[in-house]
This record gives sequence, structure tokens and C-alpha cells, in this order.
Amino acid sequence: MSIKRFEIERVSVTSSMPFEAVVAALKDALGQLDLVEFAKVSKQAGTFTELKEVIDRNPGKTGLMLFLELDHGAVLRKETGLTTPKIVRLVIGNPLVMKEMAKHVPEAGSYAPVTVLIDERDDGVHLSYDRMASLLAPYGNMDAVAVARDLDSKIENLLLLDVCARSEMDQMGNDGG
Repeated sequence: MSIKRFEIERVSVTSSMPFEAVVAALKDALGQLDLVEFAKVSKQAGTFTELKEVIDRNPGKTGLMLFLELDHGAVLRKETGLTTPKIVRLVIGNPLVMKEMAKHVPEAGSYAPVTVLIDERDDGVHLSYDRMASLLAPYGNMDAVAVARDLDSKIENLLLLDVCARSEMDQMGNDGG
């Protein structure tokens, strides 16, 4: 057994927009990947081109797709009976981007697609994710890191420009959070 230690860069954006509006704006910018069809075609496709056609059907404005939405807040609210907290985890990415990273670092499949966590707090709606480049850097493959940096750029543009243009970006490592 081997154990690696990672230093992870977490990016956080805070929006003054209502929680539901932030979630809707984010989902609106993402494409939709039919996971059932994707799984079927992944197994049955005779060529990469056939598989790519399924992926390319609805890439969204960003080239990123929504794989899964988990309402963590619903679980917490069931216990308390309150209307808060509001916490949603979106799993987003693009299988073609993951492929390019995994060609160089197979462990990239552990981190892609990425998680964007959206949670409502007293100071606004926070959107957070861990930079892919920081997750792949310890493996020492600059080709994978270059693809990861491009992915990070797409996600940061999504969070800053497409979702909450009035937000402030805050590297959590710089503020102790």
C-alpha cells in the first residue's frame, strides 16, 4: 500500500444571488449527459467516434455537462424539519477531458468529473470546488496538469462569469477558510 499526501487548492466564489437562482444559472450553463445512454454506448460502441457523438450531443455553453445532482441539504432538513440548510452538490465535467487526463495519469479518473458544492450561508451563496490541477500535480505529469488547468479555467469562468458575475473570488487557503 502506498499513501500520497496532497495539497489541494479549493476555489470559492460567493454570490449575493438567491440560492435557487445560482443553482439554476449553473445548470443552465451546463450540458446534459444521458448517463444511461452513455453507459450503454460506452460498452457497445464499435468506435471512439460513436462514443464521442453521444458526448457531443449537448455540451452546454461551456463544454461541461451535469452528471449528477445531490441535494445534501434535503438530508439535513429532514432531520431538523427546518427549511435550511440549502446545500447541493453538482458533479460536472466532460468524459473527453477526463480521457485526456487519464491517458497520462490514470488516477485522474478518481477526481473527474469534479464536484461543485453550492451552499447558502449568512453572507451569501458559496460555490466551491477543488482545482483539478492541484489534485494531479503530485503525479508529476505536466501533460495531465495542462489539461487539468484548462478544465479549472472553464470551471472558474463558469462560476465567475456565467453564474455570478457580481461575485468575489476567494482562495480559501488565503483566508484560512
